[in-house]
Parts: sequence; structure tokens; C-alpha cells
Amino acid sequence: MAPHETQLRVRYAETDQMGVVYHANYLVWMEVGRVEFFRAAGLRYRDFETNAGLHLAVAEAQARYLAPARYDDPVIVRTSMGKARPRMVTLEYEIRHGETSAPLATGFTKHVFLAAGTMRPAKLPLEYYSLFGLE
Repeated sequence: MAPHETQLRVRYAETDQMGVVYHANYLVWMEVGRVEFFRAAGLRYRDFETNAGLHLAVAEAQARYLAPARYDDPVIVRTSMGKARPRMVTLEYEIRHGETSAPLATGFTKHVFLAAGTMRPAKLPLEYYSLFGLE
């Protein structure tokens, strides 16, 4: 899967008393990037849940903050596929300032496939392997 870039603009509600983006919002932006990454590849997450009967549960999330973003800054979230296995997938993120390209943060999320009915770990169906870069 090719990396995908999602453009955002910092909203006032996303900033803290210091006037910079509150750290937890970077995880929200990663989620936005992830959903748009899959959408760009032709997979709507909502349809994946229904058709595959699976959820992608976040098992681990990491963010490294490099520089502050401020209210009304344009932001680009670049999402790419990391390691993929039949039961787990890792997505990687680069968050940059939309005008200067200055790096703001990097990170990753690891997801476990869960069966929708039982919420127990499950294996990705074969028809989705190519989408996730599996053979």
C-alpha cells in the first residue's frame, strides 16, 4: 500500500493553555490518517467491520513530539503500512507542518484483529491479504 497524506487544520479546541496542540490530539490525528489511508486504498473501515466481521483494536500507540503545532496551522499526516501479519498490523505516521514541512511528530499504532462477536483475536481473511501487504 502506498503512503497516504491527510491534510488537517489545527482547531482552537485542540490547543492547550500554552497555545500549542495538546499532546493527545496527535493520536486523534493518527486515527484520522489511518481511516483516510484505508479509504484511499479502497477500503472503508465501516465496510471492513461489516464484511470481514472484524475490528482493528489498538494494542499499542506511540508518539514522539518534535515541535509544537499551533491554532490554525495546516498539518499533514502521512500514514504508511508498517509490519503486517495475519493477526496484527502496524501503521506508521509522520506529522508535519503543512506550509513549512517541519516535522511535528512521528509515531505508530499496532492493531490486533478482533472477531466482532466475541472480541477475541482473529485472523485476517485471505481476501484482504493483498490490501495489507500480506502474501
